[in-house]
Amino acid sequence: MRLDESTWTDARDAETELALLPVGSTEQHGPHAPLGVDSLTAEAIAEAGADRYAADSGDEPVVGPTIPVGIAEEHRAFDGTLWVSEDTFRSYVRETVESLAAHGFDRIVVVNGHGGNTEAIRELCARVSRDGDAYAAGYTWFDAVDFDAFGHAGPAETAVIRHLHPELIRDDRLDEAGDGAADGWGEWVAGTNLAYDSDEFTDSGVVGDPRDGDAALGEELLDSAAAELSKLLEAVARRGR
Repeated sequence: MRLDESTWTDARDAETELALLPVGSTEQHGPHAPLGVDSLTAEAIAEAGADRYAADSGDEPVVGPTIPVGIAEEHRAFDGTLWVSEDTFRSYVRETVESLAAHGFDRIVVVNGHGGNTEAIRELCARVSRDGDAYAAGYTWFDAVDFDAFGHAGPAETAVIRHLHPELIRDDRLDEAGDGAADGWGEWVAGTNLAYDSDEFTDSGVVGDPRDGDAALGEELLDSAAAELSKLLEAVARRGR
């Protein structure tokens, strides 16, 4: 059940304790992919995972509205990128999770599409679970699927968007994106990343070659991410207080 498409009486009558909260980012994804890649992906995976879990269990989770701005200052040199501080992000997402719990949806999975959000989500979910009347867990989809060449705006993210919204991929800019891409994230010395911002190591804003990301790969990744999310929902549903 999509919360933002439902009425308050629908929410009142929902027979579930499970909720998913998609969280993404509005940030550069090269010259070929939209700024909303992380939000579009998180939302699609949350919906697909909820549908899969509902089909298997008969319990239909609530899917909350997508939070579209995250911790993304590392992309600030590229136009259109939006960001908030870690403190603001943690507070906003935590309080949103707590408001879901106040209505009885007290088993919450935060479905994350942006790497910069991961540590803050882990921390805020721990705080909710330790101090509140709910249990919360973070799910970052690219940590759950088996794909080595993830990158940033590379083959994986390009593939998923090509599957979900093919009209948003600028095919005429793929060569520019790929030719200006970095092979890996950051500038590493002695286990330390010396680069704080992405423009320090990638000219196009891309890591990995997006020309390798087709719709078939995107469909496979989305299906795998939804399957893993369904497993997590099953485990979260079993958690006791």
